Order: sequence, then C-alpha cells, then structure tokens
Amino acid sequence: MTVLLDRVTFGYHRWIRPVLSRFTYEVPAHGLTILLGPNGAGKSTTMALLAGTVEPKAGKVLFSGTDLTSASREYRRQVAWLPQRVPTSRQLTAREYVAYVAWLKGESRSHAWERAGATLDQVGLAEQAGQKTANLSGGQLRRVGIACSLAHDARVILLDEPTAGLDPHQRTVFRDVLREVAAKTPVLMSTHDIADLADEADTVTLMDGGRVRHHGGTQSFLDHARRDAVPARRAESAYSVLMGLDGSK
Repeated sequence: MTVLLDRVTFGYHRWIRPVLSRFTYEVPAHGLTILLGPNGAGKSTTMALLAGTVEPKAGKVLFSGTDLTSASREYRRQVAWLPQRVPTSRQLTAREYVAYVAWLKGESRSHAWERAGATLDQVGLAEQAGQKTANLSGGQLRRVGIACSLAHDARVILLDEPTAGLDPHQRTVFRDVLREVAAKTPVLMSTHDIADLADEADTVTLMDGGRVRHHGGTQSFLDHARRDAVPARRAESAYSVLMGLDGSK
C-alpha cells in the first residue's frame, strides 16, 4: 500500500504563492517516517492532502494507484489522521469520543467501545477515560487524539505534530506506542522538533519551502552531521547542515 502526491499544487488563496507547487512525494510503505522541517515548510499541507481533507488545485493524490478524488470516502475509512488541533466534542467523555471516531471509521459499536478503552490505556489515559474532554488538559487532549488514530484498523497513520503539549514522560510513552504500531502499519509523523527524531525512525524526510531537501534512511540523514558533532547532537548537526544553517559550510 502506498500513498502518493503526484505533481501536486496547492495554495490557500489565489493571490498568494502556492504552498506546494508540482510537488511529488510518496509515503514509505513500511515503518516510521519522520517528516521534519521548520514551521511554514509545507508539512501540515502535505499531511492534509495525504489525509484527503483538502484537494489539490492541480496534480493527483493516489492511494495504491487509485485517484483519491474518486475514492476519498473509502480512503478516509482506511487512514488514521491526527491534525494539529484535536477536534473533540466537549460533551463527550474521552472514551465516548474515541469510540465515536472509531465507529465513524467503520468499527462496530461494541468493537469501537472496546478499542477506545484499550487505546486510551495505551496512551496513559485509562484513569481519564470517563472524564469529559472539556475538562482535560491540552496534553491530555493531544493523547486523546493519538488514541483516536489507533482505535481502528487503519492502513496508514498520519500524525501532524503529535508531541506538541506532551511532557517528557508522555513523549516516552508515546514513542513506545509508536514503535509498536509502526511495526505493523506505516506511520508518517510530521514535526519541527529535532528531538522527535527517535532512534526507531526508519526514514527521514526533510522539507523546507514546499520542497524536499532530504529523503532517505535515518542513518543517511545522520551521516550529514559534522564530523566533530558530539553523538547526542548528531541529528541537530545534520539538520543544520542540510538546511544550510551550518556556519562552516
């Protein structure tokens, strides 16, 4: 299974330069891919196009060779999508909301309820499952969104800045969950934080200005680091070199 942006052009206003112009990108079919880049690089737009929530002005979005403009409803049932802002219902409890999302994605009511409880436990929110989402903190709401993305049998998982608002312990829990999920289902996770480039990432895509500056295995990304970079700072060094921020280049 592959998802491909084929020479896609997209902009939010006609009078503003497009965010993406004749942009081509294929989501790796296996493992965890980190979509890295600064704010404004085009990451969220890329994710929204891949999720089928917006349509390109030109070009195609292909899912296993099928144009999503003719199969978007079926595709949305098979993609798990976590946007930057988690669109919760304030009157529902955390478990009710996760179950509702799973049901919308095609799970039976009973299975959706069961999966909601299991995924909330996965992300460390078992004790808050019965609380209304209106009473949850920003970090807890983010974890509710992550639980939603895991509560149905998706064929691809798209996570846009999923670690925003998570404390260090929550990030560790999330990475453990992500490692387990990515072993079975391809995951694309966007971030502007180099700290999110965990050792378990299989692929790194670096975007800037609506273009891909680097795409390849994690080691090939790290190989761009300066020779004198300390081991703990290799990812930061590689990012600086590839982005042209390294003063010695």
